[in-house]
Amino acid sequence: QVQLVESGGDLVHPGGSLRLSCTASGFPLDSYHIGWFRQAPGKGREGVSCISVSKDTTYYAHVVKGRFSISRDNAKNTVYLQMNSLKPEDTAIYYCAADSGGSSCYDSYSSGFYKHWGQGTQVTVSS
Repeated sequence: QVQLVESGGDLVHPGGSLRLSCTASGFPLDSYHIGWFRQAPGKGREGVSCISVSKDTTYYAHVVKGRFSISRDNAKNTVYLQMNSLKPEDTAIYYCAADSGGSSCYDSYSSGFYKHWGQGTQVTVSS
């Protein structure tokens, strides 16, 4: 069964950190560009970050740049999103997505088209 599963979401205080994981089953994640997106209550989906198959291309939304870091461990079929200096406005459901098309992760990231999506993990930043 082809599946993407996010984990690591939690309730954290402002200034805290979390590491989200996106683990694939049923397909080799190392052949896919991966994107992270989020959706806050009452708002549309927002791109957060992406990483290309080759790992040499990453992209961050300006609102998270310098605070979030994306990485991948192909041996574990997992992509991570390290989130530091969290703010209340980072509160959202975070989704990962995978697609094999395009020359870099930004192709799918900018279009929002992905072959596979996870179900999401809740991140809440509150005091």
